[in-house]
Amino acid sequence: MLNVGDNAPEFELPDADMTIASLSDYQGKPLVLFFYVRDDTPGCTTEAIEFSDLEGEFRRHACAVVGVSRDDCIRHGVFRDKHGISVRLLADKDGIACKAYGVLANREVDGVLREGVNRTTFLIDAKGVIRHVFEGVTPKGHAAEVLKLVKEL
Repeated sequence: MLNVGDNAPEFELPDADMTIASLSDYQGKPLVLFFYVRDDTPGCTTEAIEFSDLEGEFRRHACAVVGVSRDDCIRHGVFRDKHGISVRLLADKDGIACKAYGVLANREVDGVLREGVNRTTFLIDAKGVIRHVFEGVTPKGHAAEVLKLVKEL
């Protein structure tokens, strides 16, 4: 797991429209990078909608908001369109960014050990340094909590 003060790892991932996004695209402004478990699950939907609802406020503070899960681009597009999600969603199908950010964990599901994403959010400053790490995120109210810290940057 990464810590406050670490440099955020670079990534290159496609979004729901299959456009490649990288950490360097956001250099010079703060970035909220939230890792979530899976599209269209109750908690992840709540989290993505709340970030979308507050996206204008984040923009007023020159901050971008980007979600990452291991779903593919097509599933992201369906999820985005179904729920009116406006924040950018990146597909980390192979888990490369998830590994770099240390958000993968093994879980037992139906008696089978599977690798999954721990819901985690990173607040990265304009220089690419991690300023806050939120582990074990509770989706309801999380976006407002992060926005409060963005306003303090």
